[in-house]
Amino acid sequence: QVRLVESGGGLVQAGGSLRLSCAASGRTFFSYSAGWFRQAPGKEREFVAAVAPSGSSTDYADSVKGRFTISREIAKNTVYLEMNSLKPEDTAVYYCGAGPGWPLSWTVYWGQGTQVTISS
Repeated sequence: QVRLVESGGGLVQAGGSLRLSCAASGRTFFSYSAGWFRQAPGKEREFVAAVAPSGSSTDYADSVKGRFTISREIAKNTVYLEMNSLKPEDTAVYYCGAGPGWPLSWTVYWGQGTQVTISS
């Protein structure tokens, strides 16, 4: 099985940057697509970004395209989300997830989430 642990959340001023990390354990993580999702208070969890097993293909929600970058360091079993030009509306709990196939359409493993708060 795959276990995922997010880190890197915190408080950031609008316009700032933050890098989230998702450390994975499990022998088969290399074969899974991985993604980032977020959930703001009172709202449904939404897709943010995804990366293919090889790291060569990515996908982004329109709301973050051009500002966020997802990547993975396969040797370290780690997925990153580099967030730039942050806005107050980016405030949410961010979750990493993983699942088979590409594009990522069925997320079967989830991390515990990390809080990202952007002040205006």
